[in-house]
Amino acid sequence: MATSAIKYDIFTWSGTDKTGTTSKGEIEAASQAMAKAQLRQQGIKPKTVRRKAQPLFGGKGKAIKAADIAIFTRQLATMLKAGVPLVQGFEIVEEGIEKPRMAELIRSIKHDVASGSGLAPSLEKYPRHFDDLFCSLVGSGEDSGTLEVMLDRVATYKEKTEQLKAKIKKAMTYPIAVVCVALIVCGILLIKVVPVFANTFQNFGSELPAFTQFVMNISDFVIAWWFVMLIGIIAIVFAIREFKLRSVKFAEFIDKAALRIPVVGGIVHDAVVARFSRTLSTTFAAGVPLVDALNSTAGAAGNSVYAKAIRRIRDDVTTGSTLYNSIKSTGLFPNMLLQMVSIGEESGSLDEMLDKVATHYEDAVDNAVDSLSSLMEPIIMSVLGVLVGGLMIAMYLPIFMLGSVI
Repeated sequence: MATSAIKYDIFTWSGTDKTGTTSKGEIEAASQAMAKAQLRQQGIKPKTVRRKAQPLFGGKGKAIKAADIAIFTRQLATMLKAGVPLVQGFEIVEEGIEKPRMAELIRSIKHDVASGSGLAPSLEKYPRHFDDLFCSLVGSGEDSGTLEVMLDRVATYKEKTEQLKAKIKKAMTYPIAVVCVALIVCGILLIKVVPVFANTFQNFGSELPAFTQFVMNISDFVIAWWFVMLIGIIAIVFAIREFKLRSVKFAEFIDKAALRIPVVGGIVHDAVVARFSRTLSTTFAAGVPLVDALNSTAGAAGNSVYAKAIRRIRDDVTTGSTLYNSIKSTGLFPNMLLQMVSIGEESGSLDEMLDKVATHYEDAVDNAVDSLSSLMEPIIMSVLGVLVGGLMIAMYLPIFMLGSVI
């Protein structure tokens, strides 16, 4: 069981050196007593040593993202390939980090490594940022004496994975943002604008058009229940998220539904195939046994339907079945992947074949996302125009009718 990491803080100090000259600065230490001891070792007689105050707002800055870990891995791999010692590489990378939380994470890992701990055990203390796959690959590199090569492969894997995630987010962010803006605009019109027109229409003394009356009824409903509707939407989103995390069956239902959505389902399928191929290629090339590699791949699938299928593949391989036959039996993976796996198994170049498959499907996702974005833009603009335009027509329709009567 891994021990908890020592937390290092920044201390500000003032004191005098051997010549009696007053000086001050900052020092990093685990405690105030340790900071004073380090200063004495440097020939400084400390007068005041205080923990550096954290900013009142914003805490320690922005949270660490997966993209930050990918950048850190690439930088560290580059340092090691250049012949820089591991601890010194951490120091160089840390100096270029702007996020305080990321800098603190690197600093803690650096101290663990400097104290004699291996890199993989040091990373295992932070499972939120370094998963089992990451740590196992680094551990394989340390055991085989090829840490710089393994870190380069891990960096490539993390970069490709994050690029794939970014492409999918890119396809979803724009339509979601436009839909939210449309809902906000419609809400403002229904709550603020429609009631003003309703008061004016009451003075007409004539029956309102059915479409206008329908919009006014919606406005009355939204004004009376908008807060409940907002709470309900938030509660539904939260409930779906929690149910997906806690219920395997519900997660499978959601993931199956995502695969059946027109256009989007194809992107999700290609993304899962690309992730499966990339993960299995990286782990197999690192010398990880196929069964263990499949176990790691199942955890990184990103879709419960495919994760279940990959675990079934792992069980079949364990009983002696070939990877090709095991994958084919699931009926979920494309023929191109099957053929490349078959060629890879026969030629002994499975990792290279899987890498080619991953690149192909990553490019397919990229092209599909661009096509989806081009397709969604006019559709969303049309829907937005119909919603807002329909509300405006409903409000002005009685005025048009009144003008025709006059």
